[in-house]
Amino acid sequence: ASDVYKRQVLVLLNLFHRTNVAIMIIRKLLFAVGAFVAVASYAQESGPLIEALIRKGILTNQEAEDLRADMVREGNQIPSIATGGGKNTTRLSVGMRMQMQYVNLDTDIKGAAFGPVATQHALLRRMYLTLKAGVGGDWGAVMTYDFASGGYDDAIIEWKPTPDLTFNFGLRKVNVVYEERSTSGNLKSLERSGITRYFVEGNNGRRMGAGSYRLGVFLDGKKDLNAQSTLLYSAAVTNPERNESFTLSAGAGDGTSNTPAFWGSVGFQRKLPDLGLATFGIGAGYLPDQGGFSTATLGRGYDLNLYTIYADVTSGRFGFMGEYMHANVEGGISVTRNASPTGFYLQPSYLLTETIEAVVRFQSLDTDGRGVNLSDVVRSAPSGGVMNKFSGWYAGGNWYLKGNDLKFQLGAEYGKSKDTVTGAPAEAKAVGVRSQMQIQF
Repeated sequence: ASDVYKRQVLVLLNLFHRTNVAIMIIRKLLFAVGAFVAVASYAQESGPLIEALIRKGILTNQEAEDLRADMVREGNQIPSIATGGGKNTTRLSVGMRMQMQYVNLDTDIKGAAFGPVATQHALLRRMYLTLKAGVGGDWGAVMTYDFASGGYDDAIIEWKPTPDLTFNFGLRKVNVVYEERSTSGNLKSLERSGITRYFVEGNNGRRMGAGSYRLGVFLDGKKDLNAQSTLLYSAAVTNPERNESFTLSAGAGDGTSNTPAFWGSVGFQRKLPDLGLATFGIGAGYLPDQGGFSTATLGRGYDLNLYTIYADVTSGRFGFMGEYMHANVEGGISVTRNASPTGFYLQPSYLLTETIEAVVRFQSLDTDGRGVNLSDVVRSAPSGGVMNKFSGWYAGGNWYLKGNDLKFQLGAEYGKSKDTVTGAPAEAKAVGVRSQMQIQF
């Protein structure tokens, strides 16, 4: 029992001794004390009980006030230890993120008599259950399962020898492509940019899978240069292929995934007035045997290199995030032709009030002949045929009911792809809106 409860019991025993309270009253009071202890962390719920003890003459007004103060102090303390399944578990936390969306997107192909069927659908975008545990010292683990997709997010063992240095072993996102590594719970534009999707999501012969989830060893560190500036750095050695299923996590390597991939990034962070922050950095990844012009050419000696430059600034009510991405894909178009896709997005935001935020994003992609479909870069959009270039706009608002823990997002999207990979003129457009409700704890 805590010192608070010990003091409570001693006060009551002394009072019983002085007043020679009858056995019946003692039994009733012991029952009341048990109820009192059960709710002691909530002083407002114990108020009636304390008032009853005062009326019976068991407590004085001063003793009651002392107990109320003790309960407030006790209730404000956050438990620091939880019991897990392992005997060495020193801490355990459980979290969840739920995101529900409604999407209404239509695609129009120039010159076509009939376009694809529009998307008008509600969906459970994410439903994450996260477990975090510590097993003593500097060691711990994180595991997140997504019930919406039947997949997972992080599944790592963590070692943190110092507050500024962390090693991860297992499955997580690499620290190359800043927007992808950023948590999905803090996205201002509801969905990540189509440029990020094109470079990091699963290889389908157009998108490259050059980022995101990998199995391997990861290092993340920082070093304070002075009171206002910090150096950020990361490195990783992983399997070359992007992980998207339990089969890939459990399976053995083969000709497409036997050679490790290497990743690294360096960044600079600067504190700004009024709690502002500016972050800039570069990143690169070398993925052997992950190039080629289709999924059938993976592991055939075509390598893939990825490069990124990013900026993320918040100052007062203003925010800005932008990123440039470039890739060299050996055999990205054919056996004899490489591809060098490039893309960027620019995303300013502004808090109109303490809880309402406006967001705008422009994005542009040139696949250099590799090809892109609207469905590759605009989530939930109907197909618009394979084109060579893409550009798009997003304009929306965020309503922070309880910060990012409870928020509503609404946005309009416009995307256009043009020019076939052979150079012939063509065009397709995707237009629509999407909304999302998010709660997390």
